[in-house]
Amino acid sequence: MALAQIFQNFLIYTTLLSALIIVIQCEKGDEEENELPSSAPDKVEELEDGVRVEDSVLVLTENNFDDQVKKHSVLLVEFYAPWCGHCKNLAPEYAAAAEELAKNDPPVVLGKVDATVHAELAQRFEVSGYPTLRFFRDGKDFEYDGPRNKDGIIQYMKERAAPDWEPEPDAVITLTKDDFDEVVENEKLMLVEFYAPWCGHCKRLAPLYEKAAKQLKKEDPPILLAKVDATQESELATKYQITGYPTLKVFRDGRASDYKGERGSEYDIVSFMLGQVGDGAKEIKTLKELRDFFDDSDITIVGFFDSKEDAKVAPYKLESDDYRDAFTFGIVFDEEIRKAYKINPNSVVIFNPERYYTKYEPKWHVMEIKEDTTSDDIHKFVTSFSLPLVGAYSSPLKNRYDEKRPLCLVFYSVDFSFEHKEATQFWRKKIAAIANKYRDITFAVADDEENAKLLEENGLGESGEELNVVLLGPDGQKFPMEPMEEYDSDDLKEFLDKYKKGKLKPYLKSQRPPKKQSGPVTVVVGSTFEKIVMDPTKDVLIELYAPWCGHCKSLAPKYEALAKKLKKEKNLVIAKMDATANDAPTPYKASGFPTIYFAPSNNKDSPLKYEGGRDIDDFEDYLKEHATVSFDKKVKEEL
Repeated sequence: MALAQIFQNFLIYTTLLSALIIVIQCEKGDEEENELPSSAPDKVEELEDGVRVEDSVLVLTENNFDDQVKKHSVLLVEFYAPWCGHCKNLAPEYAAAAEELAKNDPPVVLGKVDATVHAELAQRFEVSGYPTLRFFRDGKDFEYDGPRNKDGIIQYMKERAAPDWEPEPDAVITLTKDDFDEVVENEKLMLVEFYAPWCGHCKRLAPLYEKAAKQLKKEDPPILLAKVDATQESELATKYQITGYPTLKVFRDGRASDYKGERGSEYDIVSFMLGQVGDGAKEIKTLKELRDFFDDSDITIVGFFDSKEDAKVAPYKLESDDYRDAFTFGIVFDEEIRKAYKINPNSVVIFNPERYYTKYEPKWHVMEIKEDTTSDDIHKFVTSFSLPLVGAYSSPLKNRYDEKRPLCLVFYSVDFSFEHKEATQFWRKKIAAIANKYRDITFAVADDEENAKLLEENGLGESGEELNVVLLGPDGQKFPMEPMEEYDSDDLKEFLDKYKKGKLKPYLKSQRPPKKQSGPVTVVVGSTFEKIVMDPTKDVLIELYAPWCGHCKSLAPKYEALAKKLKKEKNLVIAKMDATANDAPTPYKASGFPTIYFAPSNNKDSPLKYEGGRDIDDFEDYLKEHATVSFDKKVKEEL
């Protein structure tokens, strides 16, 4: 009976559970069905000029867009994607606003562009998300930053359609060689962008830069943002060593330093510039305050002086102002604090963090400030001791280590917390004993979990050993050490000696080369790069791509068509390589995807980065101009 009862209860529970699942699925289906409004229009008509109208909204395409902008003095345009939930939510509000605004005097017309179909049009207006709205007044376009509901759209556009409406003047000022020096020297703090009109990155930055300028203009005192067309103002570009676009420079009383902040949003720019306000060095007034000020994971720089009025303070203040984002600076005028550390006045001291102490280096380094000491002298001193003999390859030191080559990284479980500190320091001090004898090589310990990708990129992802070593060379070369079952300092010394004698073979990450080149585009992998791309008898156009990259996927059919068109040209190779799975020599590093290089037959070590258009004609014109070997007569005629 008990077994039968259990079975009966089981049937009841499973029946109830099945019914509950059905109810939940039905409710979920109802929710999904009602979650977004239908995107199908209720009312469709066609105007005399052939333009389609859906629910009072003009359907704009690449063929009619410019004509409609010219035709309507005030036009609001939505760039949307059919699958976008936010676009679907906006659709009924947008349509209702369109119907109402058509009655306005003057009338305001609303249009829409399917950005997934008319991608070039969306790209022209730097559309990077959906929906993106822009409004046009007498042919000039402006960013729409108003509400996304019917009443808000109506009110916003009525204001901009008024005969007396004028756009706010740009908050970003434009500088030329005629007024540049006067402006920057009169501003305590300002930011200057050097740009090129054709640069896509500059175009994307422009609206963020303008918003940041408006925000910083409200500060007390205001922080000014300016821009310089570096293609027109070549003298200024040369003076400030502008080699790429956009380049941002911070100016303090006319003195330039590099902008080191993020630029993904206006808030990044605003936050960085607000952080530049005031002195770069914090004044420290007590011994306890100084001890609390020391950074436990990075160097701490402190200037010790007799008084604020001392002229020797000036170069230190310049250094701390310019590099406040790279290092921690303090300044002391108290005699008792100096005596506690036995420091003479007019000295700059670099304090090493306690966790990186070794018996092979002092706990701090001292520089005496003399009458002729400059901020550049202090900066050289700071950078000379900016890294301990053996620190950790992690923030905040990681960026500094990435600038050092050769760099020997020792991977293990690096953890400076109380429970694991002893084991971490045991291995670090063993490495320090070796680093002390190889001062021409920079050493750091690296946590193997935090840097698992780096281990994998150097062929040690499957090592399984407690400790692994990688030496990174100056030309992008990578030298993984054969994993040691047990640590042996002699083995590590032998590895380092072989590197210094040039007897180590670099590791090359590479996929397997294809057995046969089946398509018009030649497939290159790490192990075939030298043979194909560096062939001195051929010009090579090489695309470095990522399989997941949307821009790469969009380029693929055009790139393939180009290769087909030029397949009879024996002296030219159209090639591609998955840069996420294969290594390339340093001059061919991908700076984004896709990155395209032209490797001329006569200069393989200095390839030209392709910055032109992405249509077949653009590539053809470029190849015609830059080819170093003769084209087939037939192909040349086609070009």
